[in-house]
Amino acid sequence: MAGAFWIAHVKVLDAEAYGKYAEGAGPAIAKHGGRFLARGARYVQLEGNDRARNVVAWFPSLEAAETCYHSDDYQAALAHAKGASERDLVIVEAMEDVSFG
Repeated sequence: MAGAFWIAHVKVLDAEAYGKYAEGAGPAIAKHGGRFLARGARYVQLEGNDRARNVVAWFPSLEAAETCYHSDDYQAALAHAKGASERDLVIVEAMEDVSFG
């Protein structure tokens, strides 16, 4: 199975509320097999809209990532991000098997 990447570009407007989102989102993502590859790390914006927080997580499948997004746990966390951030989120299926050594 190739897996999928959950990619979020975020502008945080309220750090305290967004922190509550992050506290709940991490466990929800892990519960669905998600694994963070990058989260709030250094980046270079080459094109498009600059959003200072970038997150990449890997999931075992596109379906697992989408199920996570719609899960009660993730939606409860997401409620803290609404109004506290501007976000773009996409799930992209990987082209081939991804190995993490």
